[in-house]
Amino acid sequence: QVQLVESGGGLVQAGGSLRLSCQISSSFSLSNMGWYRQAPGKQREFVARISNTGVADVADSVKGRFTISRDNAKNTVDLQMDRLKPDDTGVYSCNARPLLSSVEYWGQGTLVTVSE
Repeated sequence: QVQLVESGGGLVQAGGSLRLSCQISSSFSLSNMGWYRQAPGKQREFVARISNTGVADVADSVKGRFTISRDNAKNTVDLQMDRLKPDDTGVYSCNARPLLSSVEYWGQGTLVTVSE
């Protein structure tokens, strides 16, 4: 079984920062990892991803503000969020996709609320 647990969400003022962390129950060195978010009344959207080799990509809406990183030794993937905006509000979920597999895993999410 693979379990993912997100942490680090909270309430912050616009312009502030948060660092989200995803803890994976087992080694994910051969997995592509990603962060997604879902705002109230909207579909879940891609935020950032990082490959098993460390190649990172982020959505245009957060480019220059969000940074994704991974630590395979600690089995964690983090999302550093700076200069937060109210539009960043949502439930942020961690995703894992093992290589050569159609199976994907999701955490339960952590809530990020950015006030005006």
